[in-house]
Parts: sequence; C-alpha cells; structure tokens
Amino acid sequence: MPLTDLKIKHLKPETKTVRYSDGRGLYLEISPTGGKWWRFKYRFGGKEKRISLGVYPDINLKDARLRCEDAKRKIKEGIDPSLERQSQRACRTVSAENSFEAIAREWFSHREKEIAGNHSGRIFSRLERDVFPWIGSLPIEQITAPVVLSLLRRIVARGAVESAHRAKSSISQVMRYAITTGRAERDPCPDLKGALPSPRVQHFSAIIDPGKVGPFLNALDEYEGSFIVKCALRLAPLVFVRPGELRQAQWTEINFDRAEWRFFVSKTKIDHLVPLSTQAISILKEIRPLTGNGKYIFPSPRSLNRPLSDNGILSALRRMGFEKDEMSGHGFRAMARTLLAEELHIRPEIIEHQLAHKVPDALGAAYNRTRFIKERVVMMQDWADYLDKLKLDAPSREGLIRIPSGPDHEAISLED
Repeated sequence: MPLTDLKIKHLKPETKTVRYSDGRGLYLEISPTGGKWWRFKYRFGGKEKRISLGVYPDINLKDARLRCEDAKRKIKEGIDPSLERQSQRACRTVSAENSFEAIAREWFSHREKEIAGNHSGRIFSRLERDVFPWIGSLPIEQITAPVVLSLLRRIVARGAVESAHRAKSSISQVMRYAITTGRAERDPCPDLKGALPSPRVQHFSAIIDPGKVGPFLNALDEYEGSFIVKCALRLAPLVFVRPGELRQAQWTEINFDRAEWRFFVSKTKIDHLVPLSTQAISILKEIRPLTGNGKYIFPSPRSLNRPLSDNGILSALRRMGFEKDEMSGHGFRAMARTLLAEELHIRPEIIEHQLAHKVPDALGAAYNRTRFIKERVVMMQDWADYLDKLKLDAPSREGLIRIPSGPDHEAISLED
C-alpha cells in the first residue's frame, strides 16, 4: 500500500532500521534513533543502486514523490542520478563561497533592511523552499537558462505559477548581485521571457455596494472580540491604508493637534500623510488609555513590542461571517477608491494621492505627500460622514458575530 501523510506521522522507530515502501522504488527508511530518510532504489546498467532523496519532514511525501519522478525521468534519458550527483559535487569549486546559495545569502543580508517587513521573510523562505534544494550548491557560473527553467517548471508543476515568477525574480536579483561583485558574467533569467505561463491575476475581494457597506460597518461596530482588534477594524475604512501600515501604526506618528498621521510607506519608499477625520480621532482617543504608553497603536496581545499580526483583522472578519471572497484586509482600499469616485465624485488624482500610489501626473511630477492636501482633508471628513450615513440607513448585520470559546490567533484583548 502507498504511504500517506497520516501514516508517516504515526510511524515509530524500532530496534532496527525499518523500510516502508511507497511503491516503484521509493521508500522511507526509519533508523532506531528516529531519523527518517527518503530513498529511491533503481537499476542502471544492470546494477541495483540507491540514492537519497532527503530527510522527512523537511521533504514531505509529495516532494519525495516529485524527486523520485525526476530521478526516473533522468534514468529514461540515460542519466544515472547517482553519478550525476557525484559529478555535480566534483564540479563545484573548492570554496563554497562561490555557490548560488552562499551568494544569495550574502545578497539577502545586504537587502534585508531595504525590504518591507514580512516581505523579506517571504522572499527568503521561497528561496529556501523552492530554489536552494536544487541549485543552491551549484557554482554561480553554472546557473544557466536551462538550469533555471528546469527549476521553475518544477514549481509550475505543482500549480504555483505565481511562485515560479517570484522565484525567477529573486534568482535574477541574486545573479545581478553576483555580476556587480565580479562573480558572474551574466543573468540568464531574461532569456526565459515567455517561457512560463502567465500568472492568474487575483483581485482583493471588497464590499463596494453602498447597500452592503452600511451593514458591514455596523457589524464592525458590534464586534465583541478584542478591543484592540475592534478599534483597528473601525479605523480601517476611515483611513484605507494598506493592512500592514495600519497594524504597524505608531503613536509617535499621530499628531492630534493637526489631526494627521504621517508615516513612511515601505512598499513605495515615500513619506505619506493621512488627514484624520473627527471619527478617526475619536477612535484613537478611545484606545489611547489602553495602548498609548507603548510603541504601537494596535500591539500584539502576546507582546507590546510587536504589532498586531497579519491574522488579527482577517480572523475577526472571518468570525463575523465575511468570507475571503467577500472582504479582505486590502478591501477597505478598494471600497474607498470605488465609492469616493462613484458616490462622492472625487477626482481620481486626489484619491490616488491619498492611497499613496506613486503614480506621476500628466506633467511627470512625482508623488508629493502634501499635494492636494486641502482637498484631501475635506475628502477624508466627507468620506467619514458618508460612511456614518450608510451605517445609519442600514440595519445591523445580526447573527454574523460569532465569538470563539478560546484564544484565537491575536484576536484577544490585553485584559485577557
């Protein structure tokens, strides 16, 4: 019988090494000390051979099968996987400093501070998961277009087209860094233009129907979970910044006298100004006694030195009954962009500036945080008043608020 993820999790070590077959030469070997290795048994040139495919759980069942199929493909092409691996090791330079992985880690260490927040972690996790296991040990000069394409096709094969494009972009950046540091002559990634399927464009879900916005906002006001999360939910539609910008908002960025919020936008590398409506100021004053002595306006309940997690607001939306195809964290921005234009008839360039989009105007002028500031101050107050009207005209969304029986991610209050 083929192995399953559940069966593997329950396998226990015995007094001697035990092998569990998955079929067609692939098996899991468990040592008496508990180590689990994937092995592939095959015949080449009339001789029986074995090759290691990695260690479980670093390599799960699905990945082991993919590696096994890759080895079988090479055998059909007349390539002995074991000899190929030995050849690759022999071709490596004496110094590991010239490997793709070593140079990639060096590149990342120089770029990490420039990359916004969790995005840097996602980039490196992608390299460790999708790139290093296959080309990380190769000398940088051996990173050719066919090598990269083979890697990317493996990612596409599991249905992760967008991840393949992102991996290609990261590989290209590493190669360009290697060129500037004199360790590579060219970047092969531009040669692969058009070689990958186009990623499917996905738009963030958002509630943009005025008739549905009112009940949605009433549901936010009626949320009975964490007070910190509730305040973040109520402030989100009033300021319509990116989710990460809202979560990481700091008290030092707020000027109550001028009714404004100034911060640096990591995504577009610009300073931004958000005029605060009287409704937004009221929410900030409401939460200030609870978190005002700390750094973050919306801190994590697990540590005052960290902001609310990505899941804080999203989890609350889901528990209130708003599914992922109905409303997302970015949906507040789409809601504002649509209704400001269609219902309040605000000029597009004013809306785009308030969204902190780095889009030049017809004269080529760059973004300026204070441009249209008078119009934006009026717009933000009119927008808050418009939302209040929608809430007043709409009934509460009853039955959607479901409070869990225990702690759930970061949607719990500091008093808990």
